Amino acid sequence: MSASNIDHFIGGQVSPATSTRRQDVTNPATGAVTGRVALANAADVGSAVAAAQAAFPAWADTPPIRRARVMLKFLELVNQHKDTLAKMITAEHGKVFTDAQGEVSRGIDIIEFACGIPQLLKGDFTDQVSTGMDNWTLRQPLGVVAGITPFNFPVMVPMWMFPVAIAAGNCFVLKPSPIDPTPSLFMGELLKQAGLPDGVFNVIQGDKEAVDALLVHPDVKAISFVGSTPIANYIYETGAHHGKRVQALGGAKNHMVVMPDADLDQAVDALIGSAYGSAGERCMAISVAVLVGDVGERIMPKLIERTKTLKVLDGMNLAAEMGPIVTAAAHARITGYIEAGEKEGAKLLVDGRGFSGASAGKGCDNGFWMGGTLFDHVTTDMKIHREEIFGPVLSCMRVPDFASAVKIINEHEFGNGVSCFTRDGNVAREFSRRIQVGMVGINVPIPVPMAWHGFGGWKRSLFGDMHAYGEEGVRFYTKQKSIMQRWPESIGKGAEFVMPTAK
Repeated sequence: MSASNIDHFIGGQVSPATSTRRQDVTNPATGAVTGRVALANAADVGSAVAAAQAAFPAWADTPPIRRARVMLKFLELVNQHKDTLAKMITAEHGKVFTDAQGEVSRGIDIIEFACGIPQLLKGDFTDQVSTGMDNWTLRQPLGVVAGITPFNFPVMVPMWMFPVAIAAGNCFVLKPSPIDPTPSLFMGELLKQAGLPDGVFNVIQGDKEAVDALLVHPDVKAISFVGSTPIANYIYETGAHHGKRVQALGGAKNHMVVMPDADLDQAVDALIGSAYGSAGERCMAISVAVLVGDVGERIMPKLIERTKTLKVLDGMNLAAEMGPIVTAAAHARITGYIEAGEKEGAKLLVDGRGFSGASAGKGCDNGFWMGGTLFDHVTTDMKIHREEIFGPVLSCMRVPDFASAVKIINEHEFGNGVSCFTRDGNVAREFSRRIQVGMVGINVPIPVPMAWHGFGGWKRSLFGDMHAYGEEGVRFYTKQKSIMQRWPESIGKGAEFVMPTAK
């Protein structure tokens, strides 16, 4: 059977590409090609932006309560079809089905948040700001906005963006990863079923050519991006150069500090789940364990055992704890990091490179398989500590005390997520206040904020000054307008040539 074509979604319908370029979409568990996704050119991007621009005036004028009703219907439909979306994720990304279900659930949280847009768009009002004069503020949509999203969360990360943007009155162009593009089209169909007018939500499939076309298009007013730091930096600089508002979320190197007083069994559970869940292909994955005092000697035997016994299986097997790596290229990159760790002197305790796909399930022999990898005695100068691996590799560091742990984390170029396991309230408080990282967990390994709080790191993990979703997301996708008003009866005679003041 030939692989099916995966196209764009423009103006409320699946739209064939004008570009002839296509890329294979594979099932990572089997290595089989399951689709051929279009790679847009500037003309395709122009069509999507034009459809969004045409739909914007009417959608912006739609009362927020009516926009919220569309979101409520969309919420109902996503809840009905969440397992369908999860299966699409597993088929193209490879993460285990239960993890994919969790991804969809976290996306649903954002839709629920966006349903409150009438309250979120309320402005401020001051009566009698000066004699006979009132002043108020309101928030209005930007116009056409775009989201450029990564392979690792093909449902949740787009949902960080478009429900809030659309509810606020904007029209949206989504450029998903070409690695797992199918869920984006299904979300477009569900939005249409929910009653969203054609053109308000569009999907343009593609690679860098599509990204560059969005970055320079004069009708695109804002860009949201999640991906690696080099690309985030490029998106931010290029978008800002062309006058766009940009939020670009970059890479991470997330540490988990384990204090001597921590519950070690809980810490082991947290490390195994956060390091190897989704094969480590998360920007909030814990990739470094910072073991304080004698913790290293006590915890390593437990970590070795658990890493060796990870259930690495086809993602549709409900017993699976970890699935395959997303692509052959990603597999090769992760393998290179493991080799670098060995060469630089880290102690390789568990090597995931020899894992055989034949043991993962029927038909998995040619998939992109790897087991969990565990390093000990990693130091700050090693490549496996300095750079984001984005794979199932956990690096352990030994430090003498709490201050040393904080110093290592604060000196790292990334500042996305961090965790500290301890029973000591003062340690927890000091850690939360002193650490130079945007999202902090105390006895929580993956501190991804809930829908109403907003997501974003510090340092080279975030370019731009507004976090994704939450109230900052509403501010990002709207512009504030201040209005001052008075009426003729309250206006004094004669021209005034000085700066207006309250009278």
